[in-house]
Amino acid sequence: MTAAPVIEARGLLKRYGRITAVDHVDLSVSSGDVYGYLGPNGAGKTTSLRMLLGLIRPDGGSAKLFGRDPLVEGARALDGVAGFVEAPRFYPYLTGRRNLEMVASLDGDGAAGRIDEALDTVELTDRARDKVGGYSHGMRQRLGIAGALLRDPRLLLLDEPTTGLDPGGMRDMRALIRRLADQGMTVLLSSHLMSEVEELCDRVAILGSGRVLYEGSLPELIATTAGHYELRTTDDVYAAELASRRPDVTDIETTDAGLTLSAGEDAVAALSITLGRAGVGIRSLHARTATLEELFFRMTES
Repeated sequence: MTAAPVIEARGLLKRYGRITAVDHVDLSVSSGDVYGYLGPNGAGKTTSLRMLLGLIRPDGGSAKLFGRDPLVEGARALDGVAGFVEAPRFYPYLTGRRNLEMVASLDGDGAAGRIDEALDTVELTDRARDKVGGYSHGMRQRLGIAGALLRDPRLLLLDEPTTGLDPGGMRDMRALIRRLADQGMTVLLSSHLMSEVEELCDRVAILGSGRVLYEGSLPELIATTAGHYELRTTDDVYAAELASRRPDVTDIETTDAGLTLSAGEDAVAALSITLGRAGVGIRSLHARTATLEELFFRMTES
């Protein structure tokens, strides 16, 4: 028998009065995925996460973690699951270590014995005896991940973990997530930062107005934009005219930086020969694929 998906949501639906916050969302996250959960503010990301964790009840559909439904099995369905939704919360007048000790006392199951390792993983050992009230925002975020690691999770859910961090803090948080993923942990990363997702994730779901607009491999999504080229020549106007005579070259546009066009590799090779024979020198020619950010805006703003 094949193992159940780490996360499996089917037809998740949540309404608040006349507003549909989550509209029949399907998700499937497999073991070892670093899964990006994307969408603009108000797209339904956080509401979806709350339903996955059993924090709020869906109006329709189902959600399972490792094959277990939190609404049916309660806290037992969250075995091997950790993370935070929106932002972690701590007692500011207690030290980082003492906060983790309180978390560990609730979790049990050897959690207290993992405090030192968790602090070392998030690089807070040197500040563990300082009060959390004196921590930076980035340190609190890392302490939140340390608290999650006390559960020795197989699945880590992170909701906007780099929001509000400075560039250095964002870099450190991404490096931490990458290390955890490299250790075999499955990560669901909810974010609206496209560069972050493009750097970390191998599969994505893109939400817009509560609906899934795309779900699948990130490299495959990027590959759908292959076949676009940018061309600079010694005579861009004449080059555009020559390109327009070829039926296998389309979407030709002249810009201040040169030309953009769509064509297969063979057609581009033939066009470069045609330009040379016509006395048009090629200054640069390179293939261009859309960034995740460009694809995201195409989907969510269409």
